[in-house]
Amino acid sequence: MTGTDTAAVVEHVVIGGVDSHADTVHVAVVTDRGRQIADAEFPTTAAGYTAALAFLAAHGTVAAVGVEGTSSYGSGFTHAAREAGLTVVEVNRPDKAERRRIGKSDPIDAYAAARAVMSGRATSAPKGDAVAGIRALHNAARSAIKARTASLNQIGHILISAPESIRAKYEVLRGDKRIDALVRLRVSSDPVHAPILTALRTLARRVQSLTAEHATLTEELGTLVTGLNPGLRAAYGVGPDTATQLLITAGDNPARLRTEASFAALCGVAPVPASSGKTNRHRLSRGGDRAANGALYRIALVRMRRDQRTRDYVERQTKAGRTKKEIIRLLKRAIAREVFRLLTTTVEVPEIADLRPARQAKNITLTAAANHFGVWPAVISNIERGLRRDDTFADSYRSWLSAA
Repeated sequence: MTGTDTAAVVEHVVIGGVDSHADTVHVAVVTDRGRQIADAEFPTTAAGYTAALAFLAAHGTVAAVGVEGTSSYGSGFTHAAREAGLTVVEVNRPDKAERRRIGKSDPIDAYAAARAVMSGRATSAPKGDAVAGIRALHNAARSAIKARTASLNQIGHILISAPESIRAKYEVLRGDKRIDALVRLRVSSDPVHAPILTALRTLARRVQSLTAEHATLTEELGTLVTGLNPGLRAAYGVGPDTATQLLITAGDNPARLRTEASFAALCGVAPVPASSGKTNRHRLSRGGDRAANGALYRIALVRMRRDQRTRDYVERQTKAGRTKKEIIRLLKRAIAREVFRLLTTTVEVPEIADLRPARQAKNITLTAAANHFGVWPAVISNIERGLRRDDTFADSYRSWLSAA
């Protein structure tokens, strides 16, 4: 190839595609019209990423790079490409119909990723780096709960078949009382009872340890999500776990959320026609991110139980003839609309740090304040610590403290 030909190639606008794996990334290059140019494989190391970026740049001006698995195997390459100033686009795996038609291999998938960017089918930006740490903590917290549940189930199964003296003593206890009693038990020298008691005590200690571990992780998650999006965390019924899941789904990147309807579809709360014959109704989509859907469901349940506006809405819809499932569908859709606004715009959260010092300065107890407003002391405590948001109540509480 002559020097003139090489210069002509370099002037091309090209698009990259990356099929990522644990140990390698396969990089493909196509022109802005989809013609295949070249592909190569590189190791998932810093040197490998540098070589892959040089390979892309050698074939022309890189307009964008489509990467499969930007939050998993492709996260290292994505970070390196962004540091190099390249535009990275997240690409989903090719659908099953296309794979049946053209087959599957690393080069095929890499070229498919590049063509997805070229055609405009893939447009989402990768998830933000801030969510990576939140996702790791969230996974650790979830695994702690799963292990705790498994241990509790094992305790129940052991007690079912345990000797009568053990079963009668501990089966009547429930919850923390049973765990506390099992932690304190003394193992006898009886060769029949000793192994069972040892197993029960070991599992009970494991439950206590996992409970404390989950509480610590949840507290840290609460701090992180509050700093990242205080408006979302302050919304009624949004706790650390649900806020974390919604941030993970959104990816800490407002550019990913193009419209409120697309976010609703992403969370599986977009209404889908379900009419037949004389029935004319809609149901929620069963697709999307089911974890995000579950988070919206939990928020809806909290509001149905404790938020007066939501309770009034449920009452009106019930009188209109809607079922509980239909009402929850409407609530989840409305909550998705609210969450979308909180994720894509900056919301000012009223300051509440002055409430507790003001109460303590006047020697007013939580019980006294709760009795005045006719609520439980825990409600006052949650308002003061920012665990629950109720701006109207906080303003009334602040005024009462000033006049007290």
